Amino acid sequence: MNAVVMSASWSPRAGYALSERERITGKATMASQVYRDPVFAWQSVPDPTPARDEVVLAIRACGVCGSDTHCYETDREGYILFSGPVKMPCICGHEYTGEVIEVGPDVRFLKRGDLVAAEGMLNCGVCEACRIGRPNQCPHLEMVGFSAPGAYAPFIAAKERFLWKINGIAERLGSAQRACAIGALVEPIACSYNGMFVSAGGMLPGSHLAVFGCGPIGLGAIALGRASGAATITAFETVPERLAVARAMGADVAMDPRTCSPSEVIRETTGGWGADMLVEAAGAALATMPEIEKAFAPGGKMVYLGRTGLRAPVLLDVLVSQAAHIVGARGHVGGGCFPNILRLMERGRLNVEPMITTRLPFAQTLAALAKSTDRTDGKVMVDFVL
Repeated sequence: MNAVVMSASWSPRAGYALSERERITGKATMASQVYRDPVFAWQSVPDPTPARDEVVLAIRACGVCGSDTHCYETDREGYILFSGPVKMPCICGHEYTGEVIEVGPDVRFLKRGDLVAAEGMLNCGVCEACRIGRPNQCPHLEMVGFSAPGAYAPFIAAKERFLWKINGIAERLGSAQRACAIGALVEPIACSYNGMFVSAGGMLPGSHLAVFGCGPIGLGAIALGRASGAATITAFETVPERLAVARAMGADVAMDPRTCSPSEVIRETTGGWGADMLVEAAGAALATMPEIEKAFAPGGKMVYLGRTGLRAPVLLDVLVSQAAHIVGARGHVGGGCFPNILRLMERGRLNVEPMITTRLPFAQTLAALAKSTDRTDGKVMVDFVL
């Protein structure tokens, strides 16, 4: 089969000390410090076959993630921008749905013809982090499309335990293709869900929500906030096209932070109270933190999802005076993220379809990656023939 494979030169930056694990495995812990001059190209690779506990899926849709974009783009020295773990060469793409076409002998619940959405973080399930309910922090984690074969390919083999049926969405919509495109959004929305409701403990109906950054993670936070009964949702984004999508997803107020004082807008929108939950999905903490500090409601929570790799000053006294919290979160696994989002989608209670703003066929996957770099889309979706 032909797949889109990313490769790059292994060239650790001067001053970056490779760990023993990196030397042994050839897997970079912080890819932006190791991989240089990336190349994305079509390659012929073997068709997958299922292990005993796996199925083979025919891919039906795959979203372009900001992490894919950060592997595609480089800094001035040619190093990729993605700061997570990567082992190249690797078939990329991880926000995917598929149809089961082959089933391993130990598979219990899936059958041929089932439509599924897939988790992209392949935790081991047996280490201490996994067993205490922290699968996103598994030290043995493999990531689909970064260190395990991804979904910019016609087929993929996946363990049953990482797959969730989306047949109910297809039945509600009367369209398998629409269901597969929407199902491919579960993974990025689950990152928001994990941060807001698992790591940060959620928010009560009637809470005020503020979101900084209206890429897919921020847009997912807006949709979840609306579904959860937020009293107001205030969103900030520098790209006009994404501001329009934020409004379509449920934001009451959506503004360019360069044209206003976000903290003042939040205070005005909430009648002076402030935000009970703030989601930083911009990856611009140097700019957003001073405004977030001034926008905390008493007992407010800030969820940091943006990731930038840069240190940002924080006025810790604000956390004392407002009894506020800053919470970090990574990933989308566990905590009921996938099944709860799918239940909302199956019943039409999560407004996510406006997030998909560009759709391209599988044959134009490289064009989809290039399109993602202009950062005007909510989500670029690669469609496969169904």
